Amino acid sequence: MTIRVMLVDDQVLLRTGFRMVLAAQPDMEVVAEAGDGVEALEVLRSTAVDVVLMDVRMPKLDGVETTRRICADTDPPKVLILTTFDLDEYAFSGLKAGASGFMLKDVPPGELLAAIRAVHSGDAVVAPSTTRRLLDRFAPMLPSAGKQPAHKELERLTEREREVMVLVAQGLSNGEIAARLVLSEATVKTHVGRILTKLGLRDRVQVVVLAYETGLVRAGGHG
Repeated sequence: MTIRVMLVDDQVLLRTGFRMVLAAQPDMEVVAEAGDGVEALEVLRSTAVDVVLMDVRMPKLDGVETTRRICADTDPPKVLILTTFDLDEYAFSGLKAGASGFMLKDVPPGELLAAIRAVHSGDAVVAPSTTRRLLDRFAPMLPSAGKQPAHKELERLTEREREVMVLVAQGLSNGEIAARLVLSEATVKTHVGRILTKLGLRDRVQVVVLAYETGLVRAGGHG
């Protein structure tokens, strides 16, 4: 199945470079491009897209607000934020807005392609540990960070699911969580799936963000 990709960036040269890389892939097709957020939203009304590569700093409407509006739609495409440096409050805001991850603009082509495929398949491509560093730095911007020890939503989780959620938020992989809790990796994957479903989250990145927002995990520390 071909992954339909949209490029949103105000730099034409950058879009051209990305388009050349993606065009060489048998499973990808660039179906749309836009130079700013307003144009992107307009194009998306009439074009079916699976994954949007989204620049964050653009005229008219930045990538964060554009991402927020895209993700508010029913059955939206996945959004992959492109940024120039990793500890970037725009990247953090993009994750909060619903992006499935972010990549640096100078990422090697192979990593970018792997990221697009991963996002399309439903994974988050920003490593939880990177998200963690972002949150450690920007968590004070969260309205509820550290102030509310619990959230109504978290009451839906079993004790085991809360344990797993804390470890996901601390940046551990399924394998590491399995070893820590003496469970099989398949069981951990099931728990993570249930956490996503119960809390209405898209991926692990959103688990990390929610864990910080609710005070389940605190900036610079553990839950």
